[in-house]
Amino acid sequence: MLREAIYHRPKNNWSYAYDRETVHVRIRTKRDDVALVTLIHGDKYNWHAIGPQETPMAVFAQDELFDYWQAEVRPEFRRLKYGFKLQSGDEIWWLNEQGFHAAPPSNIYLYFEYPFLNPADVFAPPAWVKEAVFYQIFPERFANGDPSISPANAEPWGGEPTTSNFFGGDLQGVIEHLDHLEALGINAIYFNPLFEAPTNHKYDTIDYMKIDPQFGTNEKMKELVNACHARGIKVLLDAVFNHSGSRFPQFLDVKELGANSRFADWFHVKDFPLEVRDGVPTYDAFAFEPHMPKLNTENEDVKAYLLEAARYWIEDIGVDGWRLDVANEVDHRFWRQFRDVVKKANPEAYILGEIWHDSQPWLGGEQFDAVMNYPLTEAMLDYAVRGTRDGKQFADLAGYLLAAYPQQATEAAFNLLGSHDTPRLLTLSKGDKRRMKLATAIQFTLAGTPCIYYGDEVGLDGEQDPGCRKCMEWDESKQDRELFGFFSELVRLRKEHQALRDGSYELLYAEAGNNALAYAREADGEKFVVVLNAGKRKASVAIPASKDATARIVHGEGEISLNGRKLRVSLPPLGYAIVKLD
Repeated sequence: MLREAIYHRPKNNWSYAYDRETVHVRIRTKRDDVALVTLIHGDKYNWHAIGPQETPMAVFAQDELFDYWQAEVRPEFRRLKYGFKLQSGDEIWWLNEQGFHAAPPSNIYLYFEYPFLNPADVFAPPAWVKEAVFYQIFPERFANGDPSISPANAEPWGGEPTTSNFFGGDLQGVIEHLDHLEALGINAIYFNPLFEAPTNHKYDTIDYMKIDPQFGTNEKMKELVNACHARGIKVLLDAVFNHSGSRFPQFLDVKELGANSRFADWFHVKDFPLEVRDGVPTYDAFAFEPHMPKLNTENEDVKAYLLEAARYWIEDIGVDGWRLDVANEVDHRFWRQFRDVVKKANPEAYILGEIWHDSQPWLGGEQFDAVMNYPLTEAMLDYAVRGTRDGKQFADLAGYLLAAYPQQATEAAFNLLGSHDTPRLLTLSKGDKRRMKLATAIQFTLAGTPCIYYGDEVGLDGEQDPGCRKCMEWDESKQDRELFGFFSELVRLRKEHQALRDGSYELLYAEAGNNALAYAREADGEKFVVVLNAGKRKASVAIPASKDATARIVHGEGEISLNGRKLRVSLPPLGYAIVKLD
């Protein structure tokens, strides 16, 4: 037993409250090294009177190097003292806070501890997020419903996008095309910024309390929210609380008055006057962009302004949550206050952070509900689209991500394959719809809420910005309706079956050098097996099945056969099958 590989630490993703009654406890061991792990646990105040309990732990995830074990405990008195018993053949070790022991430790005060399951500490993302399928809208390019408010220099719809041109997309255009979204089946919209700003992307805010006049008014936004809610569609707004735009009135005041401005401390000024010297601003900015000065979120007036915006759009306009741009560059204290304000306005609001890397520091329940799951994005693209990961390499990274966060954070994660910041999925797939569909089938059958980038469902392509921000195609004769049918069927399948949303995950097949992959999702008496082939040749996978099982492909293509206790699934190149076992 390689003891150096064994790891546990209380709290975070290793020991946490899953709900108000349940504690999840995890431990890591070297892959395929430990045969059995038992959780030894009890209440610290009656340990000797009643004696400890023993709960077997099970491997719930694996990566290239490690097994991750988990046990679920419902402590009667909401307190938990615990340790671990690890066995491999004749070798047995007990583990507590003081390390490894060859015999059961007698001093219970040296065991690990989950002190008390306080309701206020339970990390509980909104339940509706697990049921959601999001659709991302870049407002300027979705639909022009009111030409009277279009910019004076707006170009004819469908022209070549650039980083600076306009086509007149607006809120009325979204209202007029809600039938399209309802037919697709989505039940949540994520909008890129809608607040007043000079650019087409609106990430350089002028006024956080005002819809950009090119999109409409605050009243029109409320009309849109009400129309969405009438159809069962939630609304998520994008906001930049890390930086403003250079036309933000407070920034202009500092630019004019320098250190004498009453807003001088609203920004991180290194030297006056505010200018660019040798390509670097004399103030902190997003990247080195002079038109995006970083806000000082430690300043009380800045906080009051931004937190009022956070409250207003949730409470007065009725939106259902926030997507937070550049979230990792804002101080943690601000996000804790932000969460308090937002959850007071609507306890079921969804708080989503844009973070591209390991996000555990933001997912303890006091800041965000979830983050954009870019590590999984890259894994799905590497496996299904780029062909740079085999089945085992994908499964290993997926397993690592399962273990990286508390289960409820994984269930609420925002899973995407493309956005306004990336080349479109069809373009990444070099026009091969088989690869696009393969990646999307994975996205819709793993834990987390999937998001469709506007236009992907009708075959829009496009390289990195500005290509990925082209106008939505509304001429049905130019839309890929077969692709629309593919997306709408996947959306329907996920919405109808809990197992595909938050069911248990079991890896069934993954081997090094092989592009085939299979995993199971199971919940509420239903079991689905997802079989994937990212290779350019036919593939066949055999997986265990009960003797009296029946199987049918509910989405995808291929052939299946049952022989004794084996289910064999044969797939074409770049094919997949979602199989329902009965």
